Amino acid sequence: MFAFFVVIIPSFVLFGLEGYNRGEGKGEKVAHVDGRDITRPEWDQQHRSEVDRIRQQSPSIDAALLDTDAARYATLERMVRDRVLQAAAGKTHMTVSEDKLARIFAQDQGLAAFRGADGKFDRELFQRTTQQTPEQYEASIRAQLATQQVLQGISGSAFASKAQADATINAFYDRREVQVARFPTADFNDKVTVSDADVETYYKDHAAQFQAPEQATVEYIVLDLDAVKKNIAVNEGDVKTYYEQNKSRFGTKEERRASHILLTAPASAPAAERAKAKARAEQLLADVKKSPASFAEIARKNSQDPGSAEKGGDLDFVTRGAMVKPFEDAMFALRKGEISPVVETEFGYHIIHLVDIKPEQVPAFEQVRARIEDEVRAQQATQEFAKAAESFTDLVYQQPDSLQPAADKLKLKIQTASNVGRTPASGATGALANRTFLSALFAPESLERKHNTEAIEVGASQLASGRVTKYAAARTLPLAEVKDKARSLLVAERAAALAKAEGEARLKAWQADAAGARLATPVTVSRLEPQSLPAPVIESALRADIDKLPAWTGVDLGAQGYAVVRVNKVVPRAPATPDVAQQEAGQYAQVIAAAENAAYYDLLKQRFKAEILVPRPAEPTR
Repeated sequence: MFAFFVVIIPSFVLFGLEGYNRGEGKGEKVAHVDGRDITRPEWDQQHRSEVDRIRQQSPSIDAALLDTDAARYATLERMVRDRVLQAAAGKTHMTVSEDKLARIFAQDQGLAAFRGADGKFDRELFQRTTQQTPEQYEASIRAQLATQQVLQGISGSAFASKAQADATINAFYDRREVQVARFPTADFNDKVTVSDADVETYYKDHAAQFQAPEQATVEYIVLDLDAVKKNIAVNEGDVKTYYEQNKSRFGTKEERRASHILLTAPASAPAAERAKAKARAEQLLADVKKSPASFAEIARKNSQDPGSAEKGGDLDFVTRGAMVKPFEDAMFALRKGEISPVVETEFGYHIIHLVDIKPEQVPAFEQVRARIEDEVRAQQATQEFAKAAESFTDLVYQQPDSLQPAADKLKLKIQTASNVGRTPASGATGALANRTFLSALFAPESLERKHNTEAIEVGASQLASGRVTKYAAARTLPLAEVKDKARSLLVAERAAALAKAEGEARLKAWQADAAGARLATPVTVSRLEPQSLPAPVIESALRADIDKLPAWTGVDLGAQGYAVVRVNKVVPRAPATPDVAQQEAGQYAQVIAAAENAAYYDLLKQRFKAEILVPRPAEPTR
């Protein structure tokens, strides 16, 4: 009989990462925090997990964006951050209360799938599905909440005076009236003369710009969960059994609408204070018992719950798990229209009036048949995929000279591709968009011996293996093929130098005598309103010395040329409306909190000797 449970786990949990990567590095250290190392396999696993999660949330996202060197490095930085905060939480003995944990679990929709119709938690189902015990899951949630507290204390204490906030906000919205003279590189192209000898010298000095990258022709196979799913025939008996075992999942749970009167008395309050609150609650209970129709009015006048008092104590419809247990037990014990005795919780004393009940609704089998068939098919496919993945992994490893045995046994199509490089080509999809897969194809063993790569996870529940059938090493293209390109690059380089020289000369002359300055019409600019001017021009204008106006400055725009900027005057910002001013103050407070968090985190990194041992990837060229 088929095992009926919902499988919502990353594919690598199903059969272990070691099954995918037989030859993976044996624990190379990529970072360490507080005496503990982070290894490359841990890094790879975490990145795969993050990529899987993003793909599930956004199936249409370009896979190549998720597997860049920068994206992988960002994953490592997050791992280091988590370790630092965990160390800080441990050293400061931060804990999470049982009540808070209980409320979080009660509101966790993911855990609802592991509760039976009687509300009991199915421990075995949870462990079988998630590959961890409830205790391990609870410990991980405790750790997450504790680490959140590390920075919450800092961000919660962030403060800036109104004068500081106003000065910073005004500086951000700073405006200047400017005039600009542009010296575009293109205007100087005709003034540049280059000889064939110049071009040849440039070609030799910049050989890296004229490289033909290494390329390979490859063949590869992909084992995909969707393909397995299409071949699954669902048994009618399995579908009906699944329906009977999971009825509560397909309908709506019982909902109850209650109103309450709260007399606050925290558990930490003195006994006398709690006794006084309880006595007052008993008095109010007597009043509403005499006149149940006046419950809402009495709640409005006496309840100390700020969220519901003005609504006559109305709490709207809720299901089990939304309230603290004593309140919930009392509410679900009432019949419609009844009023409870005084109920004590950690918040104080409550009087509960049950206003309405929406009974549990369970749809008929035929109404949800299609949905159940899809779920059963998906679960069976997941199990079949696990078996196929193990076979796939073994076959491509044990018979490294050909993909045919694996393709024949698992009924997979051998695909081919030419002009494949080490990095994903623009528009690449599937396995050819995965950097890990491409790196394996260009590994020494793959290139020299033409062996299959190991089985590599290239997507959510997708395994691939490939082999190189033809390889061309990187080479410098002959000058004859790239002479026009080399000439254009050299002309542009020299034209940019001429533009800069001309701009600097004009700047010096106009600073001495502005009468002959040829400047564009004055415009008012700011960071938010750049008026189509390049960002370096705006920043230069805002940083110019305004003690003596007009102020002159020059801006080297690199390949785009040069700009001379004259700042005529500072333009005051129009006064913000009260609503806008309040919004800006809130945004500034967030910025201050983020800055203090960042500074505190930097301090924690030093304290716990956090270090990343792999170099940060270079910024992509534009």
